[in-house]
Amino acid sequence: MTTNSPEHAAPSFRLQPADLNAALRAVLTDTAPSGSINLDPERIEHDLARLVLTLIEFLRRLLELQAIRRMEANELSEDEEERVGLTLMRAAGQVSRLARELGVDPRELNMQLGPLGRLI
Repeated sequence: MTTNSPEHAAPSFRLQPADLNAALRAVLTDTAPSGSINLDPERIEHDLARLVLTLIEFLRRLLELQAIRRMEANELSEDEEERVGLTLMRAAGQVSRLARELGVDPRELNMQLGPLGRLI
């Protein structure tokens, strides 16, 4: 599988301290835009589950991009490619399963981070 399409390129952006502060402030207050997490005392379990699962999904997608990069660079054997692909598929399934068990819609696993944009 060799492709140089932009969707396989690693995202690049510059994070400024003010941007991070604004994003954290938005997540932790009622001024958060739609799609972000407000830590509501009445829904804290759901909100924390959503936050943790979103971070896990973000890391899974980063690992997937890394695996694609390594495959395109022919750095993996066929067995390694098979193992990595199977592992990433199972990880995606587990994230979905955990989301359902914790009452989180898997489509909610993408937060708005203010000036940084969407997490995933």
